[in-house]
Amino acid sequence: MKNVIEIFKKHYGYAYLKELKAQGVHTDTIRRLLAQGKIEKIKPGLYRLSDFPIVAHQGFVDVCMAMPRAVICLHSALSYYELTTTVPHMVMVALPRQAKAPQIKYPPVKVFYFSHSNYETGVKTVGTDTGDFRIYDVEKTIVDCFRYRNRLGEDVAVEGLKNYLKTKNEDLNRLFFYARKGRMYRIIKPYVEALMA
Repeated sequence: MKNVIEIFKKHYGYAYLKELKAQGVHTDTIRRLLAQGKIEKIKPGLYRLSDFPIVAHQGFVDVCMAMPRAVICLHSALSYYELTTTVPHMVMVALPRQAKAPQIKYPPVKVFYFSHSNYETGVKTVGTDTGDFRIYDVEKTIVDCFRYRNRLGEDVAVEGLKNYLKTKNEDLNRLFFYARKGRMYRIIKPYVEALMA
């Protein structure tokens, strides 16, 4: 049993079923660990140690482990950058249009399918003690929030932009670069001008 736990610890508390089987772990052992509450199922074929230290944004790590192509986006990314006063009740992720999203037990996930160019642009990787997650940078996040304002609520996008413009690190050139690339420049520019007036 200790050897199985060590496999998990070597991979930030996670293990795929195929990796466990490849190292000689029987499915009965996995079932026993689940029944004892020592591990928990993230999705079919992916497990996590129950008592492994939880870090801030653990849900982001869990989702990105379960969905390797997922990128944290929209309201969830705004929350990560502390640009919103509301916390989304699910993790919002982007996937390329042709991708298929697996069923995840926890946390709750909302998938948005982005076009290839929109999906690939502005992605960065954040490292934590329990694994990495991919997220759009702050300027790309704001542009995406305006793109999806009818689904998120315009107030979410405007609040994000307003709080971003108050930060010391605001980069309007970068913001407008993403806005032009994503054909949102005409939508965002009047808001920027009004908020900065």
